[in-house]
Amino acid sequence: MDDAKREYRDVKDKTKEAARELDGHQPADDIGNAGDDIRRNLGNAGDDMREAADRAEHDADDNRY
Repeated sequence: MDDAKREYRDVKDKTKEAARELDGHQPADDIGNAGDDIRRNLGNAGDDMREAADRAEHDADDNRY
C-alpha cells in the first residue's frame, strides 16, 4: 500500500509541476515545487516510520512467545 501511496504522490506532484510550467516559468513555480517536494518527502518518511514501527511490534510479538 505504501508503494501505491508513494507513486500517487509522485504522479500528483509531477502533474502539478507540469501545470505550473504551462504559462512559462515564474519564481513562484519554484516555491510551489519546493513545497510539493517537502510534503511528498514528509509523507513518504511518515509511511516509512509507520512501517518500521509495525515491523518492530510484529517482531516483538514473535519474540515474546
